[in-house]
Amino acid sequence: MKKYVLDSYALLAYAENEKGGDAVADILVGALEGKNEIFISVVNFGEMYYIALREGGRDQAKAYKDTVMKFPIKIVDADMELTIIAANYKANYKISYADAFAAALAEQKRATLVTGDKEFAQLEKEIKINWV
Repeated sequence: MKKYVLDSYALLAYAENEKGGDAVADILVGALEGKNEIFISVVNFGEMYYIALREGGRDQAKAYKDTVMKFPIKIVDADMELTIIAANYKANYKISYADAFAAALAEQKRATLVTGDKEFAQLEKEIKINWV
């Protein structure tokens, strides 16, 4: 079974039918078929939610949340271990704090990070990345 971590970029690409959304859809379908295991940090889920809320209001944010919840995605809480890994990424790379949680979760789960956010290019030697 392949393991993937989705960041907010990947979720928004799928929800908004943007570039890369088809590749994310394939990964999500694979999860429904039992071929893929998908994770997202609660921090990145919150990032997707606030962007939808800010850009489209409560109805859009709820629609995005409901869309994500249709799939077998494991939302991972930010416990102490994950937070320390994320803090190390944030301290050593020029990435946002939320992106540090996506990278940390990919490391922790030994999963491939799914993103189109070029900020992660500097981490290609640290974690596996599936560019969408």
